[in-house]
Amino acid sequence: MLRRVVCGTALVGGLIATAARGQATDSIEHPAAHGRFWIRPLASLLLPGSGQLIAHQDRGAIYLATELLLLTRFLQLNHDGNVGSRRFRDLAFQVARRPYGPIQRDTVFEYFETMERFTASGQFDGDPGLGFAPETDPSTYNGSVWLLARRTFWVDPNVPPPPTSPEYQRALAFYTARAVGPSFLWSWQDASLEQQEFRATIHSSDDAFRQAQNQLGLLLANHVASAVDALISSRLAAVARRTVEFHSHWSRRGAAVSVRVAF
Repeated sequence: MLRRVVCGTALVGGLIATAARGQATDSIEHPAAHGRFWIRPLASLLLPGSGQLIAHQDRGAIYLATELLLLTRFLQLNHDGNVGSRRFRDLAFQVARRPYGPIQRDTVFEYFETMERFTASGQFDGDPGLGFAPETDPSTYNGSVWLLARRTFWVDPNVPPPPTSPEYQRALAFYTARAVGPSFLWSWQDASLEQQEFRATIHSSDDAFRQAQNQLGLLLANHVASAVDALISSRLAAVARRTVEFHSHWSRRGAAVSVRVAF
């Protein structure tokens, strides 16, 4: 984002210089002036307020200040989201997963969302060495997956069909595809306070990222508003062949727009 702003500022600087030279040599009727008609809207689209500043309109400073404010807010929220993300991952790795000697530290975000809903993952294989046996405790995540598999594929989830039957094999395939494997088992047992902190941190991090996305939307709106402002004022000035002032007023009750044409 910062690289885009720097590049946009450099390009806008060139556009401002071009416009300044054009004002000294061309009039509205000059053919070259029609090409320069797009300089102000394009400049404002790249850097809000620059098109207005080219025309010596003070409101350009408002668009520019709004851009800086929104950009600063976006960077701060994105930073807060990343800090929270590192924090809840550290808690998961150092507390809930520590008893299982984890090797892999990170994985998809949905995994951490599951960790806040279940106290423990449960075992992946409840009978190692004697054939594969899914976790049966439904209070654990893996146990809940096995219960869902039985309810989905068995006639009676409490009465297992023969292990070689299609029903049993389909339920087993469902379980192995969705259950947490040995490398990512966890348990918050005897660590309820840490799990509460984990939940609070994951929510605050997610909220910060969501607000950062909202700031991006406002940044885009500021670019478009400034470009439309520059487009309307420059177009009206070209048609009327007089100075046109385009004013926008923002308040809690809404927005108002006014146009003044010099006679």
